[in-house]
Amino acid sequence: MQDPTRRDVVKAAGVIGAAAALTHLEGGPAIVKAAGEQVKYGVIGTGGRGGYLLKHLKKIDNGRCTAICDLDPAKMDQAAATIGTNPAKYKDYRALLSDKNVDAVIIAVPLFEHYKVTKDTLDAGKHVFCEKSLVFKPEEVHMLRAQVAQHPKQLFQVGLQRRYSSFYQLAKQMVDKGLLGDVTHVHAQWHRNPGWTMKGFNWRLYKEYSGGLAAELASHQIDIADWMFGSTPEFVLGVGGLDTWHDGRDVYDNIQLIYKYPKNQKLVYSAISTNQHLPYLASTRPEFGECIMGTGGCLEMTIGDGEVTMPTAMWYRETNKVKVEPVSKEGEKPAAAGATFALGAGQRGLPLAVATGELDIVKNDSFFSKEMKFARRWLYSKGVMTDDEERNPVETELESFFNDSRTGGHPKADLEIGLNDSIAVILSNMAMEQDRKVFFKEIDTLGRNVTPEQWAANITASESSYSNSLAAKKKMPA
Repeated sequence: MQDPTRRDVVKAAGVIGAAAALTHLEGGPAIVKAAGEQVKYGVIGTGGRGGYLLKHLKKIDNGRCTAICDLDPAKMDQAAATIGTNPAKYKDYRALLSDKNVDAVIIAVPLFEHYKVTKDTLDAGKHVFCEKSLVFKPEEVHMLRAQVAQHPKQLFQVGLQRRYSSFYQLAKQMVDKGLLGDVTHVHAQWHRNPGWTMKGFNWRLYKEYSGGLAAELASHQIDIADWMFGSTPEFVLGVGGLDTWHDGRDVYDNIQLIYKYPKNQKLVYSAISTNQHLPYLASTRPEFGECIMGTGGCLEMTIGDGEVTMPTAMWYRETNKVKVEPVSKEGEKPAAAGATFALGAGQRGLPLAVATGELDIVKNDSFFSKEMKFARRWLYSKGVMTDDEERNPVETELESFFNDSRTGGHPKADLEIGLNDSIAVILSNMAMEQDRKVFFKEIDTLGRNVTPEQWAANITASESSYSNSLAAKKKMPA
């Protein structure tokens, strides 16, 4: 099969563009939501993650930012300029929670303060969107579950955006419909080079405030495995190390984890900070992705960076049927033993649009629809075109949060999904630090003996330490 010429590509792309344009015209122009349909929200924490969310919140018309909060005035000024709605500015988040012009709150503070801010937000009567990892300590798992139960009329959503990706939703449908056979393994990685660096003070690099790589990175992909397997793990074992970045941090700079699920399914996970190679998707994407493996096929996926590169996935059909031969009965002649080596031919992955039949020609297809499908199939076959998701799932999850806040809908990433994810993070760090297999049922008793007063004293001590670290950073030379 010859490679496509430039004229071929332009011609096919033109057909796709014409069909897309026609579809847009048929749908009419986009309509900006009226003020009464916009949820008034505040953002607590406008640093790295909060600032990132505000860039995407600016593109969403069913919510309006009316207030922001941060300890750093410069970050607040930058956040206000980004969102462009002239929000009220607060240094104390409790003042924001008292603002009657705020109906919902997006929480993007450092992990060690997630529970405290979330509890106060619920008590203030606001809808809650809290970034992952949802809670930091075992006792907070139990306390937050009880706290949310006291506020049944308030929406609670956690920031696990892959749940809102159409590609990952398609992957789940493929798994549930058996298109991958029996799904037995998920391999996932998040490899960076250099990863986090110590610039003055980075709270993610200290165990007092952070869950390290397990909380900040692995949590997203543990959630994917839970979703695809339809359950949570039975146990986790792993190893971590602080082997390269001796710059004052005390969290591991690389972790390797194995999770065993109830049906003997397994998640194998790796996060390192010395190499960003991703061996999936023909190595066209770096850093992070998942490989979902079943007896009938495999999916390679990544969510991308959400700005330049969007979520994408490739499907590989498993050509060999899995056959489990019965054990020979006593007295029967055993099968001949011998070393064998069979190398299958390489195969090119197919986009999910092909795997799910999205590009199949059907009777009611219009002329433009048929031409678009033919063109896309041709471009896929040539390796010229990949199937990328059209919209950032971060925007989808935030838009959904506002819609559900208005309508009483149930979020795809709810409290229990968020808590299951946090439990996995907490127990993964225990497994590495204690060098043992940690069972997930241990969470039932962990933290139960911590009183609210002890928890409050601990968080106050951490806040004081955090404030001192921030003050020391400001005194450091540029």
